[in-house]
Amino acid sequence: MSDRRSFPKPQSGMVVPRFGGIATFMRLPAFTDPADLDIGLVGVPWDGGTTNRPGARHGPRQMRDMSTLMRRVHHVSGIEPYTLARIGDLGDTSVNPASVDDSLTRIETFYAKLHKAGVVPLSAGGDHLVTLPILRAIARRRPLGMVHFDAHSDTWDTYFGGYKYTHGTPFRRAIEEGLLDPKRIVQIGIRGSLYGNADMAWAYDQGIRVITIEEYFDLGVDKVIEEARRVVGDGATYVSFDVDGLDPVFAPGTGTPEIGGYSTHEAQRMIRGLRGLDLVGADVVEVSPPFDPSGNTALVGVTMMWELMCLLAECVAKRRARPAAKRQRFARRNKRNV
Repeated sequence: MSDRRSFPKPQSGMVVPRFGGIATFMRLPAFTDPADLDIGLVGVPWDGGTTNRPGARHGPRQMRDMSTLMRRVHHVSGIEPYTLARIGDLGDTSVNPASVDDSLTRIETFYAKLHKAGVVPLSAGGDHLVTLPILRAIARRRPLGMVHFDAHSDTWDTYFGGYKYTHGTPFRRAIEEGLLDPKRIVQIGIRGSLYGNADMAWAYDQGIRVITIEEYFDLGVDKVIEEARRVVGDGATYVSFDVDGLDPVFAPGTGTPEIGGYSTHEAQRMIRGLRGLDLVGADVVEVSPPFDPSGNTALVGVTMMWELMCLLAECVAKRRARPAAKRQRFARRNKRNV
């Protein structure tokens, strides 16, 4: 078992002022070799799938900056993720702002290396199309369940006369490619005016559990999370958090804002309610700094990353304990048989 004292630790704001030092996610050390880590924090600075307001390509950089405000211990759960898993900043994926297809390939290649090394990815987008190549890298052997926080279902078939790859289509493609099990997907916060009914009709036909914002407020946070846990069950699950699921009062810096969403505190409670699920990766997407000069949306985004990181660290520690427990049981059986 790894010596937890040697796990990477963030710089403390009580030792090095938060405005100093190299900007990395959570002030953690930067790494180039994924084999050194259990959880890799990754930026995906690409918004080539955006259909209207661009700028999410700048999300990872500002989220790294705002992550200096994150400390070491979760104030509610008491989780100290840096004692549970080796966590570090693996930098940004390579992207091509002039090509959607090339960018998707580059992103998938990056995450395939992480997956081969056994690294759990926690990513900052980027627009929501970046989730597709991540899933292509980590879900080839088995379809995953997904908890999806968003104002939009992102299950359109095509845009602009037949184009299949935008931030409004990633989960249609992921289901078609066998990367996600639609009957283990729950979407929370869906709302807003529609181009038509085709995307939602398709989602319902596939068996996706769609919780509209109206149902969300009728049920309340606790019942919504109870339902989410029921849907995904105990199988491997991915979490995708689009900041436009939040009301734009809390997150104005995003490409497709929709009024009437949940609050930041409600979102935190929902993420915390996923504790104990078998989480294999997560992302926070659609932070667009040009639409929020205050940096508040980036702070919101990276705070959700912090919440997710705490859960992922517990999952890593739990998986690490399984082989050790199995070895101990085997040793006890052998001892009895001697």
